[in-house]
Amino acid sequence: MDNTDDKVGAGRLPATRPEVLPDLGDVAEQLVAQARADGVNLTGPGGVLTGLVRRVLETGLEAELTDHLGHEHRGRASGGNVWNGTSSKTVTTEVGDVEIAVPRDRDGTFDPQTVPKHRRRLEGFDASVVSLYAKGMTVREIRNHLEEVYETEISADTISKITDAIVDELTDWQQRPLEPIYPVILIDAIVVKIRDGAVANRPVYVAMGVTLDGERDVLGMWVGPTGGEGAKQWMNMLTDLRNRGVLDACIVCCDGLPGLPDAIRAIWPRADVQTCVVHLVRNSLRYASKKDWSKITKQMRLIYTAPTVDAAQDRLTEFTDAWRDQYPAMIGAWERSWDDFVPFLAFPPELRKLVYTTNAIESLNARFRRATRQRGHFPTEQAALKILYLACRSREEGRQNPTGRVHGWKTVLNALTIHYGDRLANPGQPADQ
Repeated sequence: MDNTDDKVGAGRLPATRPEVLPDLGDVAEQLVAQARADGVNLTGPGGVLTGLVRRVLETGLEAELTDHLGHEHRGRASGGNVWNGTSSKTVTTEVGDVEIAVPRDRDGTFDPQTVPKHRRRLEGFDASVVSLYAKGMTVREIRNHLEEVYETEISADTISKITDAIVDELTDWQQRPLEPIYPVILIDAIVVKIRDGAVANRPVYVAMGVTLDGERDVLGMWVGPTGGEGAKQWMNMLTDLRNRGVLDACIVCCDGLPGLPDAIRAIWPRADVQTCVVHLVRNSLRYASKKDWSKITKQMRLIYTAPTVDAAQDRLTEFTDAWRDQYPAMIGAWERSWDDFVPFLAFPPELRKLVYTTNAIESLNARFRRATRQRGHFPTEQAALKILYLACRSREEGRQNPTGRVHGWKTVLNALTIHYGDRLANPGQPADQ
């Protein structure tokens, strides 16, 4: 007969009152030493941690019922309601399934909070499932993982219900009010596969903003129709940002999608539209032979690192003279993008680094791709947004996270204030005020 509970509770761990609990480090050492000495597993059926979790839960339930009734078990009752035995219940925890004895009262008025009525999973377990889902594991992989590690069988439907619990949170996030002005907004799109009758590539539009406090924030994500990224669709997404309170944006950084700068200016007429330098360089190389890439990138670097707009114009002239005959499409791409390429050259170096590329949002998109790679396709738009939202909000050690403070923000804010003046303090005002 398994006597793990007796070992955990008999003299080694005080069972009832928190004020006499020993140091947690000593408890951990005792548990490991006990497991080694007795040949008992830490988790799983009969595991030491399983027994400890059972003891903690049962102690909490007994303390709750004592407070509810006003007397200890087998103590003198001040009223008619008394302890009335226990009922068995199995709950799923982070150390596996744990069978506990839930104390009852005669009148049936006891409503426990340690393990609420009808609750079969503890909150920590649900959080673990959501975390695994956010890291890109499929429902089947999570189910197999839980069975292998915790010896806990949980259905695919249950896992789906656990992850569906964040849908309301996602809806609130999508509709939350935003700041009236963002000094910098970066926009880009990623393609995911969604089944809508048939599996098709669908663009997911993503906008990231930098607040006046220097904090990066993902402002929104929207699933567009089939047919690829389009400026008209971006107009709808940017209008949503406007309706949620964004009256102005100083700098909007985007890729070289035709028509997109006009869509941005239709929403925020005073915004400086900045074509992402990295996108422009990458698209330029599509037109050139690989044997020329090294020479081309060196000349392009002279353009986007020029100290002034005039100097950049001189470098562009040299670049076009060298390559127009061989790669006219590449030169045409630079000439068409020039007006939306040069705005960042008017900024000091600290601000240039922040706005000349959409790297911050590209990093977020890379995280999205990791989270969606193993899934093949999503059954619905909501399913796709759910996993992208979870990936967006999760923090990863050692990696750039989608939210957080911009390095050296005070210097950047001074440059923004000098360049844009009172506009930062009075968003939405006409240009002549």
